[in-house]
Amino acid sequence: MKEESLLQKNNIIRAGVMGANDGIISIAGIVLGVASATSDMGTILLAGFAGTLAGTVSMAMGEYVSVSSQQDAQRKAAHDQSIALENNYAQEFNYVLEKYKEIGISAELAQKATKEMMNQDALGTTVRERHGFTLGNELSAKGAAVASMLAFPTGALLPMLAISFLPTGWNMFATFIAVLIALALTGYAAARLNGADKKHAVIRNVFAGLLTMAVTYFVGYLFRQGGL
Repeated sequence: MKEESLLQKNNIIRAGVMGANDGIISIAGIVLGVASATSDMGTILLAGFAGTLAGTVSMAMGEYVSVSSQQDAQRKAAHDQSIALENNYAQEFNYVLEKYKEIGISAELAQKATKEMMNQDALGTTVRERHGFTLGNELSAKGAAVASMLAFPTGALLPMLAISFLPTGWNMFATFIAVLIALALTGYAAARLNGADKKHAVIRNVFAGLLTMAVTYFVGYLFRQGGL
């Protein structure tokens, strides 16, 4: 079995982190929104369970379709590049040569490097230089889908358990705080994985959670008060 590349592993981790993050936000919004409209725990948990089931399927299929579409685009690029090499090898050779010169490699060294790379793997070299990906390191659509499918309900467990097991009267506030802490952690994890600004990612993720819970809580409150 071919060993997974770092890019492939990171893609699966990314799908898992984002799946857990969406599970936390989505189900927290649902259970707090329903809890603000009714105190019946059966109704709250039923809504949370239905949301978890729908979200799990939606996230998994979304990841699968997204990565599969990327794979289709990469396969087309490789096919087009293969035809380009057959029809005008010299043009493709010169494209790679000029790319190497542009990054500061001397003309003589660039010529030598291009010749060696093209002789070794002309298709892989031109695909990498023209389209920015490496043949054989395509992302796994199934891996991303499975990671997301497992992570979404895992993230959804937090608001479901908090709203149902914490003491009545405190459970909504405690769920709110627990969700914000969890979102700060997933925001930090996503930023670390992507090399992004961690502080900005945490603030953005927490804000998204705040907005989601505030909107759903307000809608549920209006229903409870007979405003809708």
